[in-house]
Amino acid sequence: MTGTVVRPERAARTGRGRPWEVGELVGHLEELGVREGEVLLVQSSLRAVGPVTGGVQGVVKALLEALGARGTLVVYTATPENSRTSPHYRAATAGLTPAQLAGYHERMPVWDRALTAASPTMGRLAEEVRLLPGALRSAHPQTSFTAFGPAAAELTDGHRLECHLGDDSPAGWLYRNRARSLMLGVPVWCCTPLHLLEYWQPDRPEQVYTCVRRDGAGGREVVEFTGTRLRDDHFAAMGELLDAQLGAPLRHGPVGDARSHLMPIREAVDLAAKWYRNGRS
Repeated sequence: MTGTVVRPERAARTGRGRPWEVGELVGHLEELGVREGEVLLVQSSLRAVGPVTGGVQGVVKALLEALGARGTLVVYTATPENSRTSPHYRAATAGLTPAQLAGYHERMPVWDRALTAASPTMGRLAEEVRLLPGALRSAHPQTSFTAFGPAAAELTDGHRLECHLGDDSPAGWLYRNRARSLMLGVPVWCCTPLHLLEYWQPDRPEQVYTCVRRDGAGGREVVEFTGTRLRDDHFAAMGELLDAQLGAPLRHGPVGDARSHLMPIREAVDLAAKWYRNGRS
């Protein structure tokens, strides 16, 4: 693994008998390279971070302190439960009879931009940021992002239904504006904007998506649309590529008990896209 490694000895400080304090986490984030005033996408495993005073709210507080008033905190608040093509859907409907499947479709939750919680699969941190007073969420009923800070309005605006994670989504905004991605206790390949490269392929496959969302009158609306078929079977290999070739811009170090990674999104996506275009070799 290449890249900049920050004090790896602290990663082993588990079972120390007390939770991490918010100030300690702020120090860890600063040592890793988080900068005041930047736009930061955070994806996390709070279990890996370990006990923190204040729990998930303490982790959010540490992130906001490290970013400062000029910084913007971004999380992925997706809801795969509201899709007929997601792995969640396939697992939930496996073996159902046609009548049972029709009933399942009738019970699918209505997505409400203001009220629908982030999926539990996104982690508790994503939902906690969504609940911050003043946080803004993009309008996609399946792949929304939430942001808190000065860039939130621009970042979450214009998330087209047909563009889950492409250029006309917050993922594209993060790429264009040279934001960075922080993975707290999760692998490098968990960086969601890496899906951008799939939209850049001339032969990208498409499929029909279905979702249920709140309509303008407050009722239930079933919407079908066509979009790029997204995949993740190549992500682990992309993570190995980024670890090996991204170099110094990719920083590794502990935050709490979690081995964490700080990565520039644009450089990571460009490197991964070149690898993908050249046959993933």
